[in-house]
Amino acid sequence: MPQTKILLDESDIPTHWYNVVADMPNQPAPPLGPDGKPIGPEALAPIFPMALIEQEVSAERWIPIPEPVREAYRLYRPSPMFRAHRLEQMLGTPAHIYYKYEGVSPAGSHKDNTAIAQAYYNAQAGIHRLATETGAGQWGCSLALAGQMFGIDVRVFMVKVSYDQKPFRRSMMHTWGAEVFASPSPHTATGRRALEVDPDSPGSLGMAISEAVEEAASRPDTNYALGSVLNHVCHHQTIIGQEAKKQFEKVGEYPDVVIACCGGGSNFAGAAFPFLADKAAGDPRAKNLRLLAVEPTSCPTLTRGHYAYDFGDSVGLTPLMLMYTLGHDFMPPSIHAGGLRYHGDSPLVSQLYHEKLIEAVAVPQLATFEAGVAFARSEGIIPAPESCHAIRACIDEAMQCKETGEPKVLFFNLSGHGHFDMASYDKYFSGQLEDYEYPAAAIDEALHHLPKVG
Repeated sequence: MPQTKILLDESDIPTHWYNVVADMPNQPAPPLGPDGKPIGPEALAPIFPMALIEQEVSAERWIPIPEPVREAYRLYRPSPMFRAHRLEQMLGTPAHIYYKYEGVSPAGSHKDNTAIAQAYYNAQAGIHRLATETGAGQWGCSLALAGQMFGIDVRVFMVKVSYDQKPFRRSMMHTWGAEVFASPSPHTATGRRALEVDPDSPGSLGMAISEAVEEAASRPDTNYALGSVLNHVCHHQTIIGQEAKKQFEKVGEYPDVVIACCGGGSNFAGAAFPFLADKAAGDPRAKNLRLLAVEPTSCPTLTRGHYAYDFGDSVGLTPLMLMYTLGHDFMPPSIHAGGLRYHGDSPLVSQLYHEKLIEAVAVPQLATFEAGVAFARSEGIIPAPESCHAIRACIDEAMQCKETGEPKVLFFNLSGHGHFDMASYDKYFSGQLEDYEYPAAAIDEALHHLPKVG
């Protein structure tokens, strides 16, 4: 059997993050303030350190990775890439399937890649406290860990439905010293208002973001950290795709399709953007390359959302960003892929999708768990529910190859393991999970509430 595990040396950890803005055909639209006018970096200074603000607005192609960050990365990077021979055999496909495994990180997902960077820059700026939100809990775990590394206290507002569904994610955050509250919570004005309207609210990422931003903005000793969506977060994740390109060189292949699940967009950006750089540079290998973002049918931001300026949170505390959105007051159903329940998407990912440089597909919940189980039974790794979306799309692509006889090279990012998501698998096996397609009328209603921007 050909090589299955493709490893790199510590010397192969990237020295720079890649900034896709440098290779985009059109420059990104600026964020707007409440008056509808573009905001400058100073508007972000109350909640972010200047180093991250500079990355947020940068158009430089390469951003140096500080050595203390690379040193922390050495705990788990370079992450391994695998050829999924057993999955290929199970499917009977001529496709070559590869996956990058980010579940080897201490917190079990790709989120460590940006959590470490954000904690470092905040520590350098003299910040000793961070507030953040988390959906499925992967981001909260990663920031709690990174806070311990750099001497920063962390407070996490965790979407209530995930807080209840994923208790061991909470335990991990507590183990690394973080405070964790179910969102909406009684600890912020935003949370209290939401609880008055609906004491049983399941919460949303937009709501949890509102609470974390309020906390950061109201305390001079506290900054805010975000696990996805923003430009600098996408930059930090590009170490995934950069390493993958080196691993493909070692086996003499190059992907025809790059696939990743997409909630806020940083996971997809991390896997896909470095390959988009090849396409922009005219690399003949990338001439027909497809970059595929995968989301749930219950939260179909790219595939059914509207490309418009909207708030990144539920109550309008953040700047307005041009992105695909289901409306900032969108309340997603309580599906088990908690990290994919965000109403908006990365402005960079959104613009690339709007300009047809990347593709998107939405897949239903039951089909994603079916794919995750097939992957676990063939490859041995139990994937996080979010990652199962990428696996579902990859299997669908592989079956198309089986029909056509094309031996395409398929690559997906396995963004995290599912060891703390087994309650979700239990519900799948017992038949308690259902497919849910978000109603068009509900999407239309939410979109009616978009901010009016000229």
